[in-house]
Amino acid sequence: MTSYDQLPDETRVWIYQSNRQLSDAEVARLRPVISNFTTQWVSHNQQLRAFGDVYYNQFIVLMVDESQAGASGCSIDKSVYFIKEIENAFQINLFDRMTFTFKDGNDIKTAQRDAFAKLFNEGKIDSETIVFDNLVKTKKDFDEAWQKPLGQSWHKRMV
Repeated sequence: MTSYDQLPDETRVWIYQSNRQLSDAEVARLRPVISNFTTQWVSHNQQLRAFGDVYYNQFIVLMVDESQAGASGCSIDKSVYFIKEIENAFQINLFDRMTFTFKDGNDIKTAQRDAFAKLFNEGKIDSETIVFDNLVKTKKDFDEAWQKPLGQSWHKRMV
């Protein structure tokens, strides 16, 4: 099994944000399922060097080191199918791109686009509020830019 620390900075990343936080019990059930998937994930019958985990009980992150074998269309389709299975099993939505997640102190909160803009206009969040940029493409970006101030993110266009 590939660990996070074994992956190079150029590793490709996909982030799926849940519409709600998962309970600790749900995360405990989900982690081995993700591990099993990444261990068996292949592209053109070639084992992918992959990693997956749950972050903040809200995000499912999948990673593939494409230096050994690239993620093909078929293998990406398999991962999407896998994520849809998780949606059904846990009764969550992992494909809503108009829901934004941000930090409120130590809490992680989620708001639909309109509610997010309203929070900004009411001063409940501001340009310094940490948001999660789920569009990052590499492990390096995940490490350095997944969490950033709203004022430095594409989210600022939404408020």
